[in-house]
Amino acid sequence: MHYPIPESPEEIFALRSKPVDEEMIAVAITGVVNLARSQGQSLDELTAEVLQDDPLLDRVQRRWLSDLVRQAWQAFP
Repeated sequence: MHYPIPESPEEIFALRSKPVDEEMIAVAITGVVNLARSQGQSLDELTAEVLQDDPLLDRVQRRWLSDLVRQAWQAFP
């Protein structure tokens, strides 16, 4: 991996300055999952946040992203 898994919100936001590729997206999702767990958040709470209406992603994209978050949550217990 070229990117370390982020451990804080600041490190996750710092990824914005990196070129977007599959690896960076996977690292960002893993960082978000780890951060949510460290804050005591459940998978259902996290996916509910992902599915909230947002101008950046449409409904289909939010559903796709929530599926990726669920897979990451289950893959990295």
